[in-house]
Amino acid sequence: MKPTPVRVETMVGGQRLVLETGQVARQAHGAVICTLGNTMTFAAIAIGPAKEEQDFFPLTVDYREKTEAAGKIPGGFFKREGRPTTKEILTMRLIDRSIRPMFPEGFKNEVQVMSHALSYDGVINADVCAMIASFAAVRISGAPFDATLGAVRIGHLDGRLVAWPTDDRRRDESRLDLVVAGHKDGICMVEAGAKELTEDEMVDALEMAQRVIGEICRAVEELVAKAGKPPMPWSAPAKDHDLVALVESYSEKLDAVLFTPGKHDRAKAIDGLRDECLQRAVAGITDDRQKAVRTKAAKAEWGDLVHAREREMILQGRRLDGRELDQIREIDIVPNFIPRVHGSTLFTRGETQALVSVTLGTPDDEQIIDGIDEEYRKNFYLHYNFPPYSVGETRRIMGPGRREIGHGMLAERALAVVLPPRSRFPYTIRIVSDITESNGSSSMASVCGGCLSMMLAGVPLTQPVAGIAMGLVSDGTRSVILSDILGSEDHHGDMDFKVAGSGLGITALQMDIKIKSVSRELLQRALAQALAGRKFILRKMLEAVPRPKSDISEFAPRMEAIQIPGEKIGFLIGPAGKNIKAMQEQYKVKISILDDQGNVQVFGTDSRMVKACAQAILAMCETPKIGTRYTGSVKSVRDFGAFIEILPGVEGLCHVSELADGYVERVTDVVNVGDQIEVVVIHVDDRGKIKLSAKAAMAAQ
Repeated sequence: MKPTPVRVETMVGGQRLVLETGQVARQAHGAVICTLGNTMTFAAIAIGPAKEEQDFFPLTVDYREKTEAAGKIPGGFFKREGRPTTKEILTMRLIDRSIRPMFPEGFKNEVQVMSHALSYDGVINADVCAMIASFAAVRISGAPFDATLGAVRIGHLDGRLVAWPTDDRRRDESRLDLVVAGHKDGICMVEAGAKELTEDEMVDALEMAQRVIGEICRAVEELVAKAGKPPMPWSAPAKDHDLVALVESYSEKLDAVLFTPGKHDRAKAIDGLRDECLQRAVAGITDDRQKAVRTKAAKAEWGDLVHAREREMILQGRRLDGRELDQIREIDIVPNFIPRVHGSTLFTRGETQALVSVTLGTPDDEQIIDGIDEEYRKNFYLHYNFPPYSVGETRRIMGPGRREIGHGMLAERALAVVLPPRSRFPYTIRIVSDITESNGSSSMASVCGGCLSMMLAGVPLTQPVAGIAMGLVSDGTRSVILSDILGSEDHHGDMDFKVAGSGLGITALQMDIKIKSVSRELLQRALAQALAGRKFILRKMLEAVPRPKSDISEFAPRMEAIQIPGEKIGFLIGPAGKNIKAMQEQYKVKISILDDQGNVQVFGTDSRMVKACAQAILAMCETPKIGTRYTGSVKSVRDFGAFIEILPGVEGLCHVSELADGYVERVTDVVNVGDQIEVVVIHVDDRGKIKLSAKAAMAAQ
């Protein structure tokens, strides 16, 4: 019997939301088509068996934007989508960060959640639509999952908060681009870029998001009631109480070594104690397989003990490195660490260190972003690298992973707000942040180092920006907020809360929450503590680099901006680019034509050559006016007069009667090819032909 598709439709935050299942991908454990406005996305979940030897949760999230969703054909030679774009990876992370904490501890079945855009209306972006489809697909699948989730995008337009801002206004006008995922009891994931919003404005936006998410959750729950599958059989692995007791007997010893100074020394001390515990756990077991199983179980229990004891220490107000709860680690800044680059900083905060460099380029270096959205260009981008040596490890070396893409975009979003307008600073800016040491908050170190490096490169930022990572540990009755968290405080805590901004307001926010809900009062406390920490870091930064350099690096390209008549652009370029290529070669510069109005920029490392090239372009594209005086070069001689080049590539005729006062028998009696002569324009006809007079030039002297 053919199954009947199930459909739920409602209005959410002023947009029509439709959830459908039962017609597409019926062999998946759950599949949903979500329509938001006129944008449609599809998501499906498949669940595989758990592997006995596996000690982690193998969740894979994938999202793709196939260009047919926007009525486009892919570019490139193959005319087919390739590796995921940055936007697709960021959307995968939004979904993954939202759903991963909602699977119960101990669940080890392999799970794949795959989604893609079916159609994009150019108004409502497909990323949040795909999040809703994915959340709904997981919820109807019968997989063990702690909550019904929803997601929303919030903007700030015309002085007020709005749900589902249109893509064009969000990019160009909105003071806020906030994506929030959550359930009816609270939020669980936040990603935001902002134009220096205050802390109270950000809390208001989060509360508005929570209200809209509640409406979405009700629609998903209605879909589950109509089409949800029975819960799949699953139970948490049984505990070995004797093993638990053995591991917990080390609590007192563990508390003593937890406060060993230094990340690696602390880890070594903890591992030494763990090895002693493991030896006792497998004592008397001779069978290799049984010993391996027992060792694995003991390691898991030991990890739980470390988790519980560090949390308890924090709840008692004790941090492993001895700092106060709101204390920032020692900061060390080395400006111009790499003298030859356009701007660089070695930024160290505790055991986290970023080597950040800035390169200034021309408009030709702008990045073209081509996807289902309208194509646009970026003149600012930040690349974040996290090599394995930064944490004293080895691993397979590949291209940037999802984490590196996400951390880089967070830092880029934090700094983009304070960049000068292109009309004032037309350079393309690339920041590269290499994390050389890491123990928490490396993305925020990239924000600080990136800001300082741009100031050193002579980028006239509107405000300096710093970033700080906040943490939260709560047991339901006690709640502790931590400033500038360590890696272990992030791992064992209940919230990772990264805040970047200037002294005026927030420019970027990223939050992952592992507990059910966070109150407005707790959010306000965290943001206020983050503001105090951010201002402390800003003061340290400004002590090292008080203001942007008044001039760009001597090694950076110099720029001259000029405007030529729009109809002269083709003349400047020349046939097959002959003219512009020749000028670039002659003056050792890069010439960029910005638009059809004739705005041109000349870039080069030698300012003298840049200015000379700009003057040559103006000269060759100048339209001679009657009465203008020129020093020209005689290019050819005829019986009736001489052709004189008054501008590069522009010649006029000086008739024999205009060569001198009185009668001239032969042109060569006055001038020859190659001579320089002063002339005045006396006529320009409607076809651009120019008549010159040397006689008028002599009379004007």
